[in-house]
Amino acid sequence: MDAHRLSRRDALRTGSGLLGVVGAMALTARTARAEPWKWSPADSVVGSGDGADPLTMYDPEADSVVADVIDHADVPQVNKLLATWIYNNQPLPAGLPKGLADFMEYARQLPSWTDQGKLASSFEFNKKRGLYLGVLYAFASGMMSTVIPHEALAVYYSRGGSHLKDRIAKTAKFGYDIGTVNAYGDGGEMIVTCVKTRIIHASVRHLLPQSPHWPDGVTPISQDDMMVTWHSLATTIMRTLTAWKVPIPVAESDGYLHSWQLAAHLLGIRDEYIPATWEQADAQAAQQLDPILAPTAEGNDLANQLLNLGADLDLTLLSRGILGAFTRFIMGDRVADWLHIPRESVWSPLLEVAWGPFVAVREGVLSVAPVVDAPYWMFDEFLRQFAMWYMAELRMPLSIEIPLTNR
Repeated sequence: MDAHRLSRRDALRTGSGLLGVVGAMALTARTARAEPWKWSPADSVVGSGDGADPLTMYDPEADSVVADVIDHADVPQVNKLLATWIYNNQPLPAGLPKGLADFMEYARQLPSWTDQGKLASSFEFNKKRGLYLGVLYAFASGMMSTVIPHEALAVYYSRGGSHLKDRIAKTAKFGYDIGTVNAYGDGGEMIVTCVKTRIIHASVRHLLPQSPHWPDGVTPISQDDMMVTWHSLATTIMRTLTAWKVPIPVAESDGYLHSWQLAAHLLGIRDEYIPATWEQADAQAAQQLDPILAPTAEGNDLANQLLNLGADLDLTLLSRGILGAFTRFIMGDRVADWLHIPRESVWSPLLEVAWGPFVAVREGVLSVAPVVDAPYWMFDEFLRQFAMWYMAELRMPLSIEIPLTNR
């Protein structure tokens, strides 16, 4: 079959173990930059660094340790032990392989630049905007991940691609943990969640290159990939709230950034790549995130699954129609068209006309909603129902485990 005439659907259907043509091209294209890495480490949280291109960097501290565990340890037993480690101040469970335990003890330490005052302001940010954040993590960040080729392909062909509901629940836990009052303190869970996620990333780097669907010579989840994902979360959320004209005090904005700076550090991202300010985050995202967005057959399949999230409970408002319309509203027509999300005849106009005033009323910018033909209660109900679903996912037994297989 002529590769130039191979459709995305055909690429996914080929049974010969070949990666989709679009995906393979995206992967190989991302192993080198068309232009040199320009972002300066002087703009990072530590203000220095060697300036190495993050495309060429991974996580050697975690990778060798986790590869040894997968190849030589009793991984199911290790996972049973990891499941008992829940809280930041909790000692590591006895019986872990020594190399893994030593790494985890090192990886759980907060950096010297941690600012407890900023973390307190971060909680204020999250407390005031919790209803928005669950939806945004799912349908700004979550849907964006399906048009980030490296991320979409790594998810699709790793174990997470065949257990997407489980992966979504764990992503929800990440968003929830970072917003709690003691996220990085005693009794909180964010440090544990980050360290376990770092271990999973190392597992994927070890396992995915062994998949027959993965191209030779390509290592997944580089430092660049991790920063791209970071921007799809933190930077994208702040960009969206800014576009919605949500008033955010400077201290709370800085606090929210700081919570994500710490998350980046604990996930194994080198400090020299972590932006010091939102302005620097925007500048970095303009180089790392914005130019690389593109559709793949695998990403489209994942997006379709995300749009079906409400199928099990479909309370009329949490349905494919509104989820698709919300995705188009947040991500724009280009991304929605890539993902084959149609424009909704009811929800799309409602969001375009009434969401801005609705947010203004909720935030106290307007005391009375302008007279428009839009049922504002529907927006409140959508946010409430989505929050209920989001919290229900967190009540499921969740254990971030080392995988042993790919998709």
